[in-house]
Amino acid sequence: MAKANITSRQPGFSPAGLSDVETWGEWFDRHARTFFIAPAVTLILIFAIFPTFYSIVFALSRVKFAANGLNFRFVGFQNFAKQFFGNDQVHFLGKTEAMGTFGWLFFLAVTAAVLWWLYRSLKITTWVGMVGRFISAVMAIAIAWIMGASLLSGNPIGTLLTTLFYVFVGCALQFVIGTGLAFLCSQPIMGKNFFRVIFFIPLMVTPLGVGYAMKMVADITKGPFEPLLRGFGIEDWVWSASPWGARFVMMICDSWQWIPFIFICMLAALENVPRDHVEAAQVDGASSVQIFREIIWPQIVPVAVTVLLIRTIEAFKIVDLPNIMTGGGPGSSTESMTLNSVYIWRANDIGTSAAVAYLLLILTVVICASFFNYVVLGQLRKARA
Repeated sequence: MAKANITSRQPGFSPAGLSDVETWGEWFDRHARTFFIAPAVTLILIFAIFPTFYSIVFALSRVKFAANGLNFRFVGFQNFAKQFFGNDQVHFLGKTEAMGTFGWLFFLAVTAAVLWWLYRSLKITTWVGMVGRFISAVMAIAIAWIMGASLLSGNPIGTLLTTLFYVFVGCALQFVIGTGLAFLCSQPIMGKNFFRVIFFIPLMVTPLGVGYAMKMVADITKGPFEPLLRGFGIEDWVWSASPWGARFVMMICDSWQWIPFIFICMLAALENVPRDHVEAAQVDGASSVQIFREIIWPQIVPVAVTVLLIRTIEAFKIVDLPNIMTGGGPGSSTESMTLNSVYIWRANDIGTSAAVAYLLLILTVVICASFFNYVVLGQLRKARA
């Protein structure tokens, strides 16, 4: 009997009398996962990864159009360097010739805080984590220096700080208003379903439509707010001629379009909060502020930080509104880095356009990765604890 068992395991033996040669169907079954995922991987390689690496060639070259195609001349990092030290320095960084007293104080305060943060991280982080924190620290100090030398010293800012203004100030405003509206619509008030639909409508409008609509609404001389502004004595002020006025109008218009995204996500999170926890706190005599701070907010914070991260990534790519409403003006006051890259590309300077796009990519990756590691993951750990 034992001999029969050993014989049955020998190669070429089949109890049913069949050949032990693998059939096409069996071979396909073994490699089915590869065949199913291959089309998706191929499309990603063709339309995402390959263009990304090919654009590096553009960013490191001087590209000229010729009769037979494109001529590339390798220039190294010259396209990047002129954004910091060349003719495009003022356009990208702003005017940074002389830093004022307040600018120096701000720069030194941020530098000291970042260095102290790095020092404390040495005790709780591995060397791999320290590499990431060092990159974040360098980025923070560099941005602090640019802010101190331009914005806080009374000098014009460039497309870098304009983009960061849209991202940080705009996203903060959108998050506060969107969360507030979601909290109101989660309460037992009359007509809340109607307001849910109304608040969601701006997100369904195309960016092109939003740009032209907001351009008409923001018209002080003929727009719908003209009588109100005239009642306050604002008749001769033209927001499109004021750098900061144009930036704030741009931020408000962008917020009108994206607040519904924050609203709908936070509304879903608020409605998933267990009502028995809130009712128990009300019975114990807790105020509305205490209930939101101690019960509701800890349960919705994972959704909140994730939504804010998604919105931040999207805000770095703002291009439609400044292009339609002001054309980047006055001067280049409302011009984002994305719009700047588009204008350079229209001027047939493809290499510099690719370099600006990669600078935006680096800025976005470092800021969003830092936010994810130091804020999102931190809040998730607190929520689980």
